[in-house]
Amino acid sequence: MPDHDILFRNARLIDGTGRPSEIGDLAVSGNRIAAIGDLGGASAGQVIDADGMALSPGFIDSHCHDDRAILDMPLLEPKVSQGVTTVINGNCGVSIAPVLPDRPDAPPPLNLFVGEDYRHFPDFNAYFSALEKTPSAVNSACLCGHSNLRHAVMDRLDRAATSEEIAQMCGLLEQALNDGAIGLSTGLYYPPATAAPTEEVIEISKTLANHGGLYVTHMRNEEDNVIQSLEETFRIGRDAGVPVVVSHHKCVSQPNHGKSKITLAMIDEARKHQSVSLDAYPYAASSTILQPERVAKCARVMITWSDVMPEASGRDLSDIAAEMGCSDEEAAKRLLPGGAVYFQMSEDDVQRILSYPDTMIGSDGIVQDKHPHPRAWGTFPRVLGHYARDEGLFPLETAVHKMTALTARTFGLKDRGILQVGGFADLVLFDPDTIIDVADFANPCRAAKGIDKVFTNGICTWANGQATGARPGQPLRRG
Repeated sequence: MPDHDILFRNARLIDGTGRPSEIGDLAVSGNRIAAIGDLGGASAGQVIDADGMALSPGFIDSHCHDDRAILDMPLLEPKVSQGVTTVINGNCGVSIAPVLPDRPDAPPPLNLFVGEDYRHFPDFNAYFSALEKTPSAVNSACLCGHSNLRHAVMDRLDRAATSEEIAQMCGLLEQALNDGAIGLSTGLYYPPATAAPTEEVIEISKTLANHGGLYVTHMRNEEDNVIQSLEETFRIGRDAGVPVVVSHHKCVSQPNHGKSKITLAMIDEARKHQSVSLDAYPYAASSTILQPERVAKCARVMITWSDVMPEASGRDLSDIAAEMGCSDEEAAKRLLPGGAVYFQMSEDDVQRILSYPDTMIGSDGIVQDKHPHPRAWGTFPRVLGHYARDEGLFPLETAVHKMTALTARTFGLKDRGILQVGGFADLVLFDPDTIIDVADFANPCRAAKGIDKVFTNGICTWANGQATGARPGQPLRRG
């Protein structure tokens, strides 16, 4: 009988810690890594000669909105084709639970997940149970959305919550944490939460302290008031006594280009006194719901979806406006509800933030969009190929660290993110010389090059350029 189930030979082992890589072997038994090193005498049911290709921990997408996608498209090809084995869902204040059945239809962006088919997820236990019954190809950890909590207990979202409503939200968050959610996310930038004062968020976040939960935020402002928003984020973490994560850090619109020098220095200073983390995606364009008031600040706006004009997907807003004979802002109003890609960031800021030693990598993509931002398919190969190899922004081992061990440590994912004996066998075999993103803004739904094989919990989910059909992913409940 073979010693192991899978044996990788002659691999460039990149362990996720940032240490220099080494050539060696790695064995998998069941869903765990069984041995690492010179395993010349070992045998296995499947032997894979890596021939010098890189073998690393599976990539952990630190910022996702795949809550619904892993139910609708459980093979999750956009992510596994990049080497992703774990996703962190429930970001930007929006999660698939809790959604109470007696609440009216939710405003954007809450409507991403709360369609009629999903009202049966009143809590995270129900959601995680569904994932266990119909698993995905990836593991999923989940944050509880602050906007969900507001929508569940408030009659109107354009005001501050009362003390009684805050108590109700704390109760719902307590239940979410007990069910296995790993923290609270806010989207203070979005209409369902913009009226929430800092004090409301602090009081709700205090619930996290007794559970080791995280406060993860799409800050109130990433443009002219990005500095003030960072200060608010730090205050929430300090007053609530919890670690904070700044989501998709950026400095938006031309007057703010270069401010990352200030914001990163602020994060450095804050980290001397409290736990502060951040993530970023490797593109100078963002994507979210269509907001007419935003389009005038952008060099370009591309429509990703529109309910009233589906054929607008993938087209530039300026072209649509010219056909309509109106301004870009008016055209955007006519396309609502919808989504868009906004070109209003500086490449220098993108590279500076990516280069910050403790920046995690997150895609922030909406994989269900008809014409999504290319980050939904290309984020991780773009960091490894374009930024690490071609631009020389950091060593390959550093790039892998940013998408594996760093993220696992930040989010408390035990036994993941590092090549170590006893760790879960979430693995990516890739060619460092050829790995690159292929998805672009014109053709965003294309699988990257250079990813040879992907394994989640010891089971192959991607090989020969396609999904294998295996769905070994698990919900990763807190604790």
